[in-house]
Amino acid sequence: MNTTVTDFVLTVLLAGGILTGCNTPGKEASIPGYIDPDIGGVGHLLQPTRPTVSLPNRMIRMYPVRPDYLSDQISFFPLTIKSHRKGELFGIMPYAGTSEDSTWTRKQMFDHDLEITHPWYYSTCFVDSNIQTAFTPGARTGIFRFTYSRQQPKVIRLQINNEGKWQSLSDHALNGEEWFPGMKAYVYGEFNVKGTFYLTHMKVTVRRKINRQVPVILFELAENTPGTIYFKYGISFISPEQARKNLQEEIPEWNFDALETRAKSKWQKKLGKIEVKGGTESQRRVFYTALYRCYERMVNIAEDGRYYSAYDHRVHETSRGFYVDDWVWDTYLALHPLRMILDPGMETDMLRSYISMYEQSGSMPQFPLLYRDDPAMHGFHSTIVFLDAWRKGIRDFDMEKAYEGMRKNATEATMLPWRNGPMTRLDTFYREHGFFPALNPGEKETVKEVHPFERRQAVAVTLAHSYDDWALAEMAKELGKKDDFQYFIHQSLNYRNLYKPDMKLFIPKDAKGQWIDIDPKFDGGPGGRDYYDENNAYTYAWQGQHDIQGLIKLKGGCEAFTRELDHLFREDLGRSKYKFWAKFPDATGLVGQFSMGNEPGFHIPYLYNYSGAPWKTQKHIRFLLNTWFMDNIFGIPGDEDGGGMSAFVVFSSMGFYPVTPGLPVYNIGSPVFKEVKIHLPKGKTFTIIAHHYAKENKYIQSAKLNGKPLEHPWFTHNDILKGSTLELEMGPYPNKQWGSSPDAAPPSSVDITNLSGK
Repeated sequence: MNTTVTDFVLTVLLAGGILTGCNTPGKEASIPGYIDPDIGGVGHLLQPTRPTVSLPNRMIRMYPVRPDYLSDQISFFPLTIKSHRKGELFGIMPYAGTSEDSTWTRKQMFDHDLEITHPWYYSTCFVDSNIQTAFTPGARTGIFRFTYSRQQPKVIRLQINNEGKWQSLSDHALNGEEWFPGMKAYVYGEFNVKGTFYLTHMKVTVRRKINRQVPVILFELAENTPGTIYFKYGISFISPEQARKNLQEEIPEWNFDALETRAKSKWQKKLGKIEVKGGTESQRRVFYTALYRCYERMVNIAEDGRYYSAYDHRVHETSRGFYVDDWVWDTYLALHPLRMILDPGMETDMLRSYISMYEQSGSMPQFPLLYRDDPAMHGFHSTIVFLDAWRKGIRDFDMEKAYEGMRKNATEATMLPWRNGPMTRLDTFYREHGFFPALNPGEKETVKEVHPFERRQAVAVTLAHSYDDWALAEMAKELGKKDDFQYFIHQSLNYRNLYKPDMKLFIPKDAKGQWIDIDPKFDGGPGGRDYYDENNAYTYAWQGQHDIQGLIKLKGGCEAFTRELDHLFREDLGRSKYKFWAKFPDATGLVGQFSMGNEPGFHIPYLYNYSGAPWKTQKHIRFLLNTWFMDNIFGIPGDEDGGGMSAFVVFSSMGFYPVTPGLPVYNIGSPVFKEVKIHLPKGKTFTIIAHHYAKENKYIQSAKLNGKPLEHPWFTHNDILKGSTLELEMGPYPNKQWGSSPDAAPPSSVDITNLSGK
């Protein structure tokens, strides 16, 4: 007779504390205790976060496969994933039953209060079958622990999610291969007990409605098999032999607890690079969970000095890591800049990986996934990342080769969103006329290369490539390429060609150079993609990060610029939220027309620093952090994008932000902590102290840098590297004089007087 769930849990507790209860993160003394991987587990409109269990930036990433946190059923546990939000590789699921019944095809119900989620450890209890599952990761390996009642029949399903095959090697070991576009994944796994393997298939639903038969291997155990069963495995992208070697090197013994301890220690070391004091319990949980998310990507897939590259389908030797899985449209803004502070050596290896991909494929990638370059979104923003790194002293890579790839993208590749390939006539038009041409409403597309859903995104493309061209120009200047500098620095001003003064917005033009009459809040099809991308004209009105002083002049000077910023945060939608979000589901976290839930808005609250009103930056940043980033399952206002949004939270909570990647300058906001210490790689510490800290004291009254008065709301990357101390006197009311002088504005990047012919 089966025991009850309550009896089962009590039995496990008494047996040795395997199930320790649903401990609330934040009650432990160590930094990892503040992390709650379930924060953001329900998306506002689009994707939720996943409670990912992994080592920092390593290739094994596991989470329970379910729609989101609200679901009470789990489909299976992946052995790893292909890419952030791009699908799982292999899978495992324990059942109480036999290979002959249909039990093993089902999802399993769990109780949220019996689930424990940490970056280094996961466990849950299936309340119908009385099975507890626990997992802890290695770098290229992992180990599952399944705890059964002794009276139950036992079967464990291992599945493939694409195409592939299984092979039983003995009564307790097996190999598996999974094939997906661009490459293969291999697994070698062992159980700690003997059983019988059965090969079969099962139907799964992928991409919502597509049904597929996938290979399954069932591991069936005698009913009297001991109640605790372990499965340890190694993953490789090189060969099954390498998968087995990975397992033997990382987990030679059956010691779950030792692996868990090592994993937790690695997280403690990474997260301990930033120490905070003060703030509320909730703010610390939000902060350290965001920092944990920043280590989900990129991931190192090197194995014993080798790696398989999908960019030329070969195995390469390497003495460094090889990193994949980057969505640079999301990550160039804050995640790469954060890593340049905390882990410049790892950032170097990531940039070297980009260069290797260029050498192997002939193109500098846009979104370098594990299995291909995905031409997602728009822009060639890796150019900005390379410049940013170079100017921050990260130079241990072949910049000439990187420049070659960056320049090739700018001069030979299409700018069309979600497309790889050579230039089209739209790209030629852009280079000749200085803007990407848009279609008038109702006009049919005539360029076959345009993505049928993503459309031309004409304004967004013009603004993005203006910034990219600025970065390429600045890198040309660094390398002494004067002609390239002159050409691309002029191209960097193309964004101005779409500024419509009477609307104070960037508005599309057709191929004849005529303005297209649109509703800037709503027109452009789904996500505004005819003209913008995922957001409307109000968000894209501030996309001149590389020339903020030029943007201020376009808008009529500092006072007018400040008024327009105020207007952004106050302007209504002009329609119901239901109607607005039906077209703009990415534009979440709304305050007026400002969208906190999507990357193009991250820098906008800091722009007050440039127009003489930094107190308004302080006001908005605190409000946005307190309103939209909470320590619960709804606590992220939009797609988190694997560290893309979390890096904004980390920076802004500490009190500063990199408005213009490519310039080694940081804007000061309003820290939520009394003290922040960033422990730098060479033994120095950058410290931010908020004197008179209190929750209500969000306004800076005065500032000192290394004991000297600081009259402007910014500092440099070199100030961080020197191990400086930034002291901020805080108060409940704004000091509207601090940082208000025109000379106090952060440096802007394009100086029009230095442009020949202008």
